[in-house]
Amino acid sequence: MRLADLLRAAGLAGDSDQTVTGFAIDHRKVAPGTIFGAFQGATVNGEDFIPAAVGAGAIAVVARPEARVEGALHLADVNPRRAFARLAAGFFSPYPATVVAVTGTNGKTSTVEMTRQIWRMAGERAASIGTLGVTTPDGSVSTGLTTPDIVTFLANMAGLAREGVSHVAYEASSHGLDQYRGEGPKVSAAAFTNFSRDHLDYHSTMEAYFAAKMRLFTEVVAPGSPVVIHDAGDGSEWTAKAVAQAEARGLKVLTVGEGGAFLKLIGREPGQLGQLLHIEHEGAVRKINLPLIGAYQAANALVAAGLALATGVPASATFDALTRLQPVRGRLERAALNAAGAPAYVDYAHTPDALEAAIAALRPHVAPGGKLIVVFGAGGDRDAGKRPQMGEVAARAADIAIVTDDNPRSEDPAAIRAAIMAGAGANTREVAGRREAIAAAIGEAGPRDIVLIAGKGHEQGQIFGSGDTMRIEAFDDVEVARECAGGAC
Repeated sequence: MRLADLLRAAGLAGDSDQTVTGFAIDHRKVAPGTIFGAFQGATVNGEDFIPAAVGAGAIAVVARPEARVEGALHLADVNPRRAFARLAAGFFSPYPATVVAVTGTNGKTSTVEMTRQIWRMAGERAASIGTLGVTTPDGSVSTGLTTPDIVTFLANMAGLAREGVSHVAYEASSHGLDQYRGEGPKVSAAAFTNFSRDHLDYHSTMEAYFAAKMRLFTEVVAPGSPVVIHDAGDGSEWTAKAVAQAEARGLKVLTVGEGGAFLKLIGREPGQLGQLLHIEHEGAVRKINLPLIGAYQAANALVAAGLALATGVPASATFDALTRLQPVRGRLERAALNAAGAPAYVDYAHTPDALEAAIAALRPHVAPGGKLIVVFGAGGDRDAGKRPQMGEVAARAADIAIVTDDNPRSEDPAAIRAAIMAGAGANTREVAGRREAIAAAIGEAGPRDIVLIAGKGHEQGQIFGSGDTMRIEAFDDVEVARECAGGAC
């Protein structure tokens, strides 16, 4: 493909008859004919590797105007990430015909996976991209990031199209949106799940964090497209702001939830293995047996249903699919029963709001006189301000809280635990070592109790150190819970 054609399609200045063979943001992946993206990062400046990329055969470099480029065409842009994404989008196309994107603090993974399931049950070849990797009709491949880098994202999208996948739902994280990692394919519909504190180590303020999320509505989704917004009916200012931004762009707003107008949740009756939802849609009330527990699972399912309806799935097929949804890995996943018959659930909750929602989801299932025991920690090198807040939530909402290690990364695990304990109460204790904490919780749980192991969900390893000293030790909460329940801890 000629570089001149890519530049023209992307609306960028420049002209060259050179043939483009690929795109890379890692100089070690550059081959002759590659366009190299040199971006400034939090710890690494890609501009430092321009000479190496050119030496490896890069024919053009997308970088800031002030960057020094010799031996290759300098495609200068004040926003090089955006320019690179636009160029790469033209190179990798075509993409699946129906693409939806989901943003929000919590629930993105469950929502895109549920959307994929509904499409599949409606007869479509569907896939999802996000924290769980790329899930296709034929299997899953891990990417390691909620929103992978732009080259990986576009290559995956194009590969799915070649495999005959027509529908894709992907997670649009705040980092991914801020760094233009999900640009290119036409987004037919989008969704906003909720908003609460997270990632302030990166965004600094809640306003900046929200603005990053809203790029999905203000720039990414196609003009005039439908957007599904969850409305819990609690008067959230962030929900109102999301609606306002969508309406200002001329998007078709479809609200779902207790305060929803498109899919209104009138009532919810918890059951032993699921819940009965009473939903109003187009003037009619439907009763749906959702085979998942918890209010937030119901919220995610409604957002997924909204996306399915917005992309052409008939109402009858959509609501029927809700009754057959399968649990999402690491999202209120029942991992084991201990010798006393107490169940242990694993959930990815790693923010104060998510932790409170997971506890609230399990509370109705605790037998009279029973206890809800929570094991959790907080990740190192991440927003430290949420740690005492998580301690406060666990102490208030759970009967017993055990503070332990999550992914310490470069921080001292004891210091992280101490920050959590600063917000905790008398019903909270500290247990160093995640395996030991899980063993303690499962070991003391009685027949009327429930154990919640929060924070890591689907993750298969525990991260220690950072950079060149980083190591990942195998650790799966589900497997460890099963081992401890079987007396192997």
